Amino acid sequence: MSYPNGIGDWKGLNPITPTSTSETRPAVKTAETKTAGRTETDETKLSPASAQIAQALGESDVRTEKVAALQKAIASGSYSVSSSDVADKLMQTMLG
Repeated sequence: MSYPNGIGDWKGLNPITPTSTSETRPAVKTAETKTAGRTETDETKLSPASAQIAQALGESDVRTEKVAALQKAIASGSYSVSSSDVADKLMQTMLG
């Protein structure tokens, strides 16, 4: 299943793609930390489940090589499907 625009009908969402499961960013320095000479950092860690969700949202289930080959065959007029194959699939769909 693919969600190119986020989840469901939510548009404009960007999938989370962590570079690692742990990322450390420097905290915003205030006047107090500058004068005190301290360096503070905030740290965010993704749980294993959220890391898997982020990875799944970043992946696509579209087989781009196959799609490109089919587009090329259709554009050149060389794509053909036998009528018996179409009939078989229609029957499978109706019975299944």
